[in-house]
Amino acid sequence: MPKTDTHVTAGILAPANAEKRAEIVALLERAYWMEMETVMSYVANSAALDGIRAEEVAEALDADVDEELGHARKFAARIKELYGTPPGSLAFTAEQVALQPPADATDVVTVIRGVIEAEAGAIEHYNRLIEACDGVDWATQDMVIDILRDEEGHLRQFERYLTDSP
Repeated sequence: MPKTDTHVTAGILAPANAEKRAEIVALLERAYWMEMETVMSYVANSAALDGIRAEEVAEALDADVDEELGHARKFAARIKELYGTPPGSLAFTAEQVALQPPADATDVVTVIRGVIEAEAGAIEHYNRLIEACDGVDWATQDMVIDILRDEEGHLRQFERYLTDSP
């Protein structure tokens, strides 16, 4: 993290909190990549799915792309605000094995389960980030709480799709 002159004496931007800030930036970078990968996977799956049962799920994935991209943008902006640099594509490593489009384009259940796994992973990570911010970085904590609420809504939406599946 670059050294920056600051006039702040308290909170996450204070020099005394440089180590905690570096920890939070690392968690934000991971969150950023989780969202960017989700965008790629949702775009691929919404385009790949076929069949009448798949239409509603594909539309939901397509609608979520903008929201997930918005989350990534918020994470990138916050990284910058904390004296970090949002990572570029060369730093990306794919992790969402369960969200790869299935060979059978009508296998909606596999896509739904992949979304649930990705959202559950995001929820777990965002809770960890919220805890890391507690008492020192209220702005990041508040932002992540809002994003967590969105992810919990996505998880519940896709869990409900499973109740309608064979």
